[in-house]
Amino acid sequence: MKEGTAQKLSNALLSGAAGFASFVFSLCALLYLTELDQKIFASVTAGIFCLLISYIAAERPNSESARSLSALAERLLAVETGDLVSPAPAIVKRTNPKLASAVDTLFAEVRTSIENAHALGMYDPVTSLPNRLHFRSEADKLLADSGDGAAAMLFVDLDRFKAVNDSLGHARGDQLLIMVANRLRVVLNSEGADRARQRPLLARLAGDEFTMFFPQVASTEEVERVARRVAQVIAEPFELAGHSIDIGASVGVSLKPQHGSSVESLMRSADIAMYRAKSLGGGQHHLFNDQLAAEHHQKVQTEKDLTDAVQRGEFLLVYQPQLSLVTGEMPCAEALLRWNHPTDGLRMPHSFIPIAERTGLIADIGDWVVAEVASTMGSWLREGISRRISFNVSPRQLERFDFFDRLRQLFAEQQVPLSLIELEFTESAAMEASDAVIGEIAALRRDGATICIDDFGTGYSNLARLRSMPLDRVKLDQTLIADIETCDRARVIVQAVIHLIRGVGSQVVAESVETIPQAELLRAMGCDIVQGYVFSKAMVEDEFLDWTANAERGRRSVA
Repeated sequence: MKEGTAQKLSNALLSGAAGFASFVFSLCALLYLTELDQKIFASVTAGIFCLLISYIAAERPNSESARSLSALAERLLAVETGDLVSPAPAIVKRTNPKLASAVDTLFAEVRTSIENAHALGMYDPVTSLPNRLHFRSEADKLLADSGDGAAAMLFVDLDRFKAVNDSLGHARGDQLLIMVANRLRVVLNSEGADRARQRPLLARLAGDEFTMFFPQVASTEEVERVARRVAQVIAEPFELAGHSIDIGASVGVSLKPQHGSSVESLMRSADIAMYRAKSLGGGQHHLFNDQLAAEHHQKVQTEKDLTDAVQRGEFLLVYQPQLSLVTGEMPCAEALLRWNHPTDGLRMPHSFIPIAERTGLIADIGDWVVAEVASTMGSWLREGISRRISFNVSPRQLERFDFFDRLRQLFAEQQVPLSLIELEFTESAAMEASDAVIGEIAALRRDGATICIDDFGTGYSNLARLRSMPLDRVKLDQTLIADIETCDRARVIVQAVIHLIRGVGSQVVAESVETIPQAELLRAMGCDIVQGYVFSKAMVEDEFLDWTANAERGRRSVA
């Protein structure tokens, strides 16, 4: 440093110490709050001042100002040990009162900023409840203090909250979360009125998820009573921006020590129980139990096994013919998935497809199905066998930008014309598909592919979309036709649905038809095609080819 520059800095520090110190302290505080930890803050602050103080002390070693600044440097170095409370040294207050005031003010601001940052890191900014991090920390402490005593965890997930966000906006959704939090506080306060017990904890974990931890409980009945009350108070309408909002809450309950001895295990068990409550319709509570534990373990194991099942070649396709109730011919057969599990044996789709859909593995499995169908049909065509095959397309596959290009490429490579394939989309996927996806489906249909909606009657159908969608066939879900032999209302509903589907120019397919009376009723109602055990089970490839060959010979002999 040049002597002139150092002298100017020295004079500035001595004559305008307060202003210069405020600038340096502000700079250091900014570094501390944005990037640096407390030790680095101390080093930077002390370093800046010590350089100046060293020069001043060398020039004016007996100066009271130099001694004052040395005392200030020692105060700054105390930050390294965590001291953000001690005031400026007395000698600084005496020699440079403005500098001392600036130091005290700055340290007060730093303390306030640290406290605010701590609050932001530990509390939910919307509801002011403890956040996940704070809840875990406090629950861990309470659990450790509870010893061998009983405790309970409640996991609360709001029902139909997404609909509020979608219709009224996120700002109104936040207001609703505040109102929910206030109702939960009322429940918590009433349960914590017994001062002999440790106070329960309430937190917002994320989104529309809340949790409550009771470090001391008397019985399972008491916990279930609280869970019922939580469900009841959330079920009462909320008045929000002139709207009466009806939501609900699905509440999962776990107990210590039966369902876990740590906060993590109790939260996991309560979360699993909450999903069971939601699957039962929501607006209720469910207590974790051994059956749920076994089911969860099975799901986890299935998910793990599914990850490598495609690479290990454990999947296979079976084929189930469809029968025309008009001509008696077989217009198509559906390719159905089976999992040849190495230890469980042959597993049906219902035992693993929902898990594959939840984890996203369904996209890879679906791609395997498309490739396998293309390869099999190519092999058949080379042997002179021409069969139309339908297969399911998962919504996850539609999310892949190159799905339709890859599908076309796979069948083109096998020289299979698109007129021999039928794509089945679930009702929800068809109703929610983007305009771009609908355009791709329409292009496939123009090129000869048959388009079908599967499981119709299980989801929400937009009739305008049903009218305008490129569509050839609609499959009635098995739940629609299950009772048509015995229930008048079931027959009325099926008749109306068939009339609707035929009204938009599509064929009607009924699956899982099991009896001849069912088939006869469906034919009388105007159903075009049936699929099910009434005339054929699903068969492996060789068995299917033999069956169809025999069926064709039988029709020719009759003719």
